[in-house]
Amino acid sequence: MRWIYRALILIAFIGGVAWFHHIRTHRPTRVEVANRAGILLAGNGSEPATLDPHLASGQPEHMIFHSLFEGLIAPAPDNPDGDAPGAAASWSAENFTVWTFKLQPQGMWSDGAPLTAADFLYSYQRILTAKLGADYANMLYPILNAEEYHKGKIKDFSQVGVKALDPLTLQITLKGPAPYLLSMIKHYAWFPLPKHAIEKFGKMTDRNTRWTRPVNMVCNGPFKLKSWEVNQALEVERNPHYWDAATVKLNGIVFLPISSDTTEERAFNDGQLHVTLTMPLSKIPAYRESKSPYYHNDPLLSVYMYRCNTTKKPFDNPLVRRALAMAIDRESITRNILRAGQQPATGLTPPGCNPDYHVPNIMRFDPAEARRLLAEAGFPEGKGFPAFDILINTSESHRALAEAVQAMWKEHLHIPAGVLNQDWGVYIESQRKLDYQIARFGWVGDYLDPSTFLAIWQTGDGNNNTGWGSKRYDELIHQSFQEGDVAKRLQILSEAETLMLNEAPMLPIYWYTLSYLMRPEVKGLKPSLLQHRCYKAVELKP
Repeated sequence: MRWIYRALILIAFIGGVAWFHHIRTHRPTRVEVANRAGILLAGNGSEPATLDPHLASGQPEHMIFHSLFEGLIAPAPDNPDGDAPGAAASWSAENFTVWTFKLQPQGMWSDGAPLTAADFLYSYQRILTAKLGADYANMLYPILNAEEYHKGKIKDFSQVGVKALDPLTLQITLKGPAPYLLSMIKHYAWFPLPKHAIEKFGKMTDRNTRWTRPVNMVCNGPFKLKSWEVNQALEVERNPHYWDAATVKLNGIVFLPISSDTTEERAFNDGQLHVTLTMPLSKIPAYRESKSPYYHNDPLLSVYMYRCNTTKKPFDNPLVRRALAMAIDRESITRNILRAGQQPATGLTPPGCNPDYHVPNIMRFDPAEARRLLAEAGFPEGKGFPAFDILINTSESHRALAEAVQAMWKEHLHIPAGVLNQDWGVYIESQRKLDYQIARFGWVGDYLDPSTFLAIWQTGDGNNNTGWGSKRYDELIHQSFQEGDVAKRLQILSEAETLMLNEAPMLPIYWYTLSYLMRPEVKGLKPSLLQHRCYKAVELKP
């Protein structure tokens, strides 16, 4: 019996050594450490170009702003596209034209300064001041006289339809009825910004000053900026002065700028991320077929397209642009390349904006008609057509699609297209300066109405970036913001979309779905057609 006893002791000793060795050699993953710390690790695509909400226009910034700032209306915890109290505790409307918002009595900035109606007036004046050059200034055009002030036709901001009735009461008067206003003002163009922090480092209209640096930034959202290491990570932490701080569950969020879909997926599988922004197209079928618990595919109110620089020949010719549009086999792209439930875009506005809006069915695949149009434009069988590039930002998915379109244009039109890759900030600036020929472009709706996709193509709009403009189109969009009859308004918007699609300054390709990976311990991060995020409802339950 003694040898058995000794053997058991030996086995127990060996097992203990093995267990001790395992403990010493097992290194917890980044996710395991973050779970214990209550910190969400989120893939964010590209490095944000700016942290100033009035100077931003992209998805990487949008994701971060939802943690740092809050508008009058906030995304609802159970449905981020729903309307919940934000900086405003309550609101009312007269004929959907005069809106009154009562601010949170305990609303404060992250430095403890009170948040008042005057902060909203300052922010609206800043974004509407033309010298600032805000791409999203037009988002406030539904406000009475906002467009006139932005375009210099009115010099006195007090004539714009916004008033502080008292420190905690903001009144907004619109040009015409806008039942969709609550959805609209959840966009960061409407967020309040801190005058005392901005003007500590420059004038109201100075761009890219030090106010957005970690030690200087003042915000009003559930989190505040902790650190920002460019091309490494941006970290936010709890804001103790947030009016609803007691409901915030996370201690912080780390946004990681991983522009490569493949690298992001690898980081997720290596335990470096809780949630990705996207995923490699080539991997989607395997995740879907295996019914991976990590794979998610959500509907999205968004369209993928190619912009045309209409200031450069031969893209100044609508015949050329229409030929390019009709030589794209959208059905093949969604079926053979994307493979995640995306729909071929027959128009610009995706289904879901309004159940009564009928999207014009104009964009179709017709190679014979495309060749006829190109010949009429002076390039029979593509002869004499200059070499050009499709501009993309860094992403395997964008490259795969660009190479497919490149092949289609070569096969059907015999024209030479290359693919030019640029990092996010440079890519954004190239389009702003019209330094491109064709550029990939994605647009997620900013609110639940067709105008969120149509208003940006007005002449000179900060998000247009094609050089295209039409007096008739501008008139129609302007009419739509003043029309109180819903059916007439939607008809006006449909006429505008038809006009624009026939001119084809941009070429819609597909309507999105959103495919991404997320760990099961992430709770409360709900799907959103508009990619809104209610971060205060998110928690980690390993």
